[in-house]
Amino acid sequence: MALLKGMTTYMGAQQAMSFRYDADLDVVTTEQQRLTLASSGTVSLARPGRIRATRSTGFSDVETVFDGSTFTLLGRKANVYMQVPFKGTIVALVDELKDKYRRPLPAADLLLPNAYAELTEGVTDVKDLGSGVIGGAECDHLAFRKKDVDFQIWIAQGKRPYPCRYEITSTTVPGSPRYSVQLSDFQTGSAAVGQSFTFVPPPGARAISKDELKTIKSMGELPTHFVQRGTP
Repeated sequence: MALLKGMTTYMGAQQAMSFRYDADLDVVTTEQQRLTLASSGTVSLARPGRIRATRSTGFSDVETVFDGSTFTLLGRKANVYMQVPFKGTIVALVDELKDKYRRPLPAADLLLPNAYAELTEGVTDVKDLGSGVIGGAECDHLAFRKKDVDFQIWIAQGKRPYPCRYEITSTTVPGSPRYSVQLSDFQTGSAAVGQSFTFVPPPGARAISKDELKTIKSMGELPTHFVQRGTP
């Protein structure tokens, strides 16, 4: 718990940071086959209220920009963007994206000031699994259990205890799907890259409404040939 506390304290103290990430999201078919969707992207943020994040997959290329007063979602494949006024902090934006738009930011659980409380709430078991190596960095490997999820985290050893890898397993969902995100090129302070939070539409980009956003297939969370259970 002390290692996790040290990581969340370090992350919460950084006023500016940037990193690249690779993420895997499992989906389970009705035949109980587990399939993995892979994506990559970048995140840069400046507390308390500016963030830019990208996510690229084989079926979508999306960028999120928040400058403290306006939230923008850009779909590069369709060359369209949606903007809505939104004033608040990154904490408020994370909740808005997750609850209203169903578009959680990558590694959001690790970026919030109250990350330690959120991660440890309901924990029933903790294991220190020793050292592991992620992207060439030696890490402390920890495993936690809650009622509905297991999660593991690999924390870089040394003076910069940032999260190198974070993995969540949904234990009550058939097939136990997992979500994992692996960080690389982690930078803080003046070394953080991409610290421009002004959105400039690409040439020819078209503004769309929130309702039209739902119809843009190349901005969805799943490939167009995937159909969620219970939908036509």
